Amino acid sequence: MFAAYAARIDRDQPLNGLQLGERPEPEVRPGWTTVTVKAASLNHHDLWTLRGVGIKEDAFPMILGCDAAGIDEDGNEVVVHSVIGQTGHGVGPDEPRSLLTERYQGTFAERVTVPAWNLLPKPKELSFEEATCLPTAWLTAYRMLFTNANVRPGQSVLVQGAGGGVATAAIVLGAAAGLRVFATSRDEAKRRRAVELGAEDAFEPGARLPHRVDAVIETVGAATWSHSVKSLKPGGTLVISGATSGPNPSAVELTRVFFLELRIVGSTMGSKEELADLLAFCAATGVRPVIDSVLPLDRAREGLERMAEGELFGKVVLTV
Repeated sequence: MFAAYAARIDRDQPLNGLQLGERPEPEVRPGWTTVTVKAASLNHHDLWTLRGVGIKEDAFPMILGCDAAGIDEDGNEVVVHSVIGQTGHGVGPDEPRSLLTERYQGTFAERVTVPAWNLLPKPKELSFEEATCLPTAWLTAYRMLFTNANVRPGQSVLVQGAGGGVATAAIVLGAAAGLRVFATSRDEAKRRRAVELGAEDAFEPGARLPHRVDAVIETVGAATWSHSVKSLKPGGTLVISGATSGPNPSAVELTRVFFLELRIVGSTMGSKEELADLLAFCAATGVRPVIDSVLPLDRAREGLERMAEGELFGKVVLTV
């Protein structure tokens, strides 16, 4: 079957390790099922895999891709929850949690196998291209906002780095849920787009906000960390799920953290139940993922290049 896969690690030029071509059919395991992929979406996790982060060298070649929507063996339209081993379904009880492509072949292929437990029905209101955007970036944003930040309608949120998949999702979901959303971006066009998607206003990184916020959604890391901490109200929550600009901020603002009793919460992906809630939320409200571009699978390199260069606003989707 045709696939886009990581053939080797290149930490400095990750796309040098990308190959497009034939790969063996997915391995059949007890309790697992095969999905015919109709659409898959890109995540920064795919670039990390090409750099050798979160994966051992003996796992290569590895088909890339965490997210997929497609057709199961019974002809049902489904969405893949990409966290494997979260509850032991389909794997040994002692196996640690992982994402597709860390231990098991991914979704940038004509077919993918996952534990049967990991499939959810695709709402008829969502296209395959829309549905495949939800299980990683949008699920991460959903959990950050409503589980870990625990914000309520009427409260305020700062989303750092408008344009990225998680940040874009947080803007749209937050606005749809009645939050006052502020956003930042270095790019003027991305700031305008954030406002069009529901942000109350958008600013350059580090700019003073109209007022301090109840929560910050942080995926940028070192470059925005100080601004995130300084933007919070006393007792506010900073939720972090990524560090694309680096993991080591020059100042961690410890005095402000303890004096203002701020909460800093790490967040990774989300549960199958949260994904089911997110799918239902989108189906019921008309909220749809922001899609930057849709490309055929054989143009996966082009999509990964755009993501690596930070040119995106929303998700890149690959169709099979």
